[in-house]
Amino acid sequence: MGEISRKLGLRIKELREKQNLTQLKLAEILNREASNLSKIERGVQIPKEESLEKISNALGVEIKELFNYEHFTDKESLITKIDKILEVADTKTVQKYYQLLINL
Repeated sequence: MGEISRKLGLRIKELREKQNLTQLKLAEILNREASNLSKIERGVQIPKEESLEKISNALGVEIKELFNYEHFTDKESLITKIDKILEVADTKTVQKYYQLLINL
């Protein structure tokens, strides 16, 4: 499977763990086999639209939240995106970002 299924799986796992649910418990809620949920979380299987709705309901989020996985982007892509933001920012804004970074 591709990058989207991998990130979707990671996001579902992240949201599941945030709810303190095991794979087995979420699978029970979804009336699915834990092995199927494991395949989804590993990005091996993409859930159908109906399953996405059930998963989002079980996790207490909107479906669109399952696709909010920007934070799983690799380092190089993030640096490129930050670079684009900084290119159009004024000097004062760049200085603020710099101060934020060095104070982390």
